[in-house]
Amino acid sequence: MLEQPPLSLYVHLPWCVRKCPYCDFNSHAADGELPESAYLSALLADLDDELALTGGRALQSIFIGGGTPSLMSASFYHALMGEIRARMPMAPGIEVTMEANPGTFEQARFAGFREAGVNRLSLGVQSFDDSALRALGRIHGGDEARAAIAAAQQLGFDSLNLDLMHGLPGQTVQAAMDDLEQALAFVPTHLSWYQLTIEPNTEFYVRPPPLPVDDTLWEIQEQGQQRLAAAGLEQYEISAYGRAGFQCQHNLNYWRFGDYLGIGAGAHGKLTLSDGAIQRRWKQRQPKRYLGGERLAGAQVISGDELALEFMMNVLRLHHGVAVESFSARTGLPLAAVAEPLRRARERELLCQDRHRLAPTELGRRFLNELLALFYP
Repeated sequence: MLEQPPLSLYVHLPWCVRKCPYCDFNSHAADGELPESAYLSALLADLDDELALTGGRALQSIFIGGGTPSLMSASFYHALMGEIRARMPMAPGIEVTMEANPGTFEQARFAGFREAGVNRLSLGVQSFDDSALRALGRIHGGDEARAAIAAAQQLGFDSLNLDLMHGLPGQTVQAAMDDLEQALAFVPTHLSWYQLTIEPNTEFYVRPPPLPVDDTLWEIQEQGQQRLAAAGLEQYEISAYGRAGFQCQHNLNYWRFGDYLGIGAGAHGKLTLSDGAIQRRWKQRQPKRYLGGERLAGAQVISGDELALEFMMNVLRLHHGVAVESFSARTGLPLAAVAEPLRRARERELLCQDRHRLAPTELGRRFLNELLALFYP
């Protein structure tokens, strides 16, 4: 039986100080003063276009990503949050996350973000090593990262995520563990710890840096996971580690195949419509065209086979998987539609399935692409 899943909101701010060579997100180097007033108006027009599709559901979480959202002023976010509240009901204690970079940290501005309603901060530290940060094209250094974390904690951001990468150009196991230890010294409530990958349409793809060999990468992963577990950070998704009560609710909604609105240049959304159809929606990537009124770039209803695959691509990222009944509840398809790939996944010991739960095994998490390939149409 198809149900109306929880609803979240993603807001995309497409500008950065400069584009990092590994980044394949929709981000654009800022050229002069940012058009805060015009972009706020465009975001609200975008949201108004989407509201008719939500069925009056309350927002469970908001995530402000980029780009570098912390380039915008605190007054921009006061206005944005006020306008969102005026348009949509919000769940009590709603999680509101903002991505921020240490290189754009100003204590007064970050205090203003908190006053505007941001209660979870995600700091893009990436590394504490100055040479590694230069290789990644970051605009901050290790000292700035440490200062930003300490100040965010002093400002009362109890829910704080640190983004940290490993497998950096020329990185040794010891260097990766040093980065991890420096992050853990701040006792963060959440850590996104993930391996650098080379993506198409990036500078690193055209001019690849010298990355660690596979044996080194595997040793970093094993040692890091052991250290994070010892520090009380439970791995609940491929690259997400959180203390009890501090898992990212917004991302959990993605991974449990919930619904989300996406507003802003290049934002994506997924909605369960009133007729039961599940639709992907995406917005114009170029900020100038988005500001000019070209907002919706495309929409597509997800078909049966693709729907089953998309469900699995999300939920099998979670260490503990999902309840068996959530497959039908979130897709409208009978479990029998995936009976054969589920059987093959169990035979290969990539999947655990009982009457109550679907979850990847340790082997399935290690070879997730092979597990997901079984569900391809």
